[in-house]
Amino acid sequence: MRIRIVDAFTSRPFTGNPAGVCLLPAAPWPDDAWLGRLAAELNHPETAFARPLPAGAGADWEIRWFTPLVEANLCGHATLATVHTLRREGLLTGGPVRFLSRSSGLLTAWAEDGESGADGEITLDFPAAPVTEAAVPAGLADALGIRPEAAFRTGALGDLLAVLPDENAVRALRPDLAAIAALSLREEARGVIVTAAADTAESGYDFVSRFFAPARGIPEDPVTGSAHTALAPYWAARLGRADALTGLQASGSPGLVKVALHGDRVRLTGRAVTVLEATLRV
Repeated sequence: MRIRIVDAFTSRPFTGNPAGVCLLPAAPWPDDAWLGRLAAELNHPETAFARPLPAGAGADWEIRWFTPLVEANLCGHATLATVHTLRREGLLTGGPVRFLSRSSGLLTAWAEDGESGADGEITLDFPAAPVTEAAVPAGLADALGIRPEAAFRTGALGDLLAVLPDENAVRALRPDLAAIAALSLREEARGVIVTAAADTAESGYDFVSRFFAPARGIPEDPVTGSAHTALAPYWAARLGRADALTGLQASGSPGLVKVALHGDRVRLTGRAVTVLEATLRV
């Protein structure tokens, strides 16, 4: 079996968010423990496993995602990396590709052709995660090192969304990851998203964010597609724009995510690049 390492939400190697991608044969899933051990061995924020489905199944592929510690309910960057891999392997038919997921339903993606042989953009259609304002949880300000202006729950996504005063506050954040992990477990949250508006309209993006999920084996995720399913409705409402918003995830390996809100769905658009291919020997 071939394993690919793909940097997602970027067009340059060694930036964006790395994901493992494993395309499995049309057979029953391997043992869950084996999938988890392979994801732990690769030790990237997420590894996607996909297997083809027979005609009439209602989807083209079934997809699952694993962090180094647990199976995830939804992952944007590893799904984008999977679509990129399918395109590179000539396994896309020219129309949308449909993924069946266990916890997030049917996910659809489109891959555009690029210019001069380059890979074009990939768009993912994911369920939106509307946010609900809530009291700032006890311990969140201490864990972040700054008191948020507001906090929100993200429903089925399971994250805490903290709004900070400005872009610099997001970029300068040095959170206590042990405290974030303890808070996430106590609040039954996947992780913590922090966000603020872009400093200037000329920056090329509308808002910035960072994402921390140490309780799930991801101290800081470089670029989190799934977090943008909550960021999109929040910023669409705040800025009064549903289409053509761009988020910069301002991690040490930053990436851009274009978002567009369509009813109860969010479209996430970005690019990807393969940086490594290997053969699994066990």
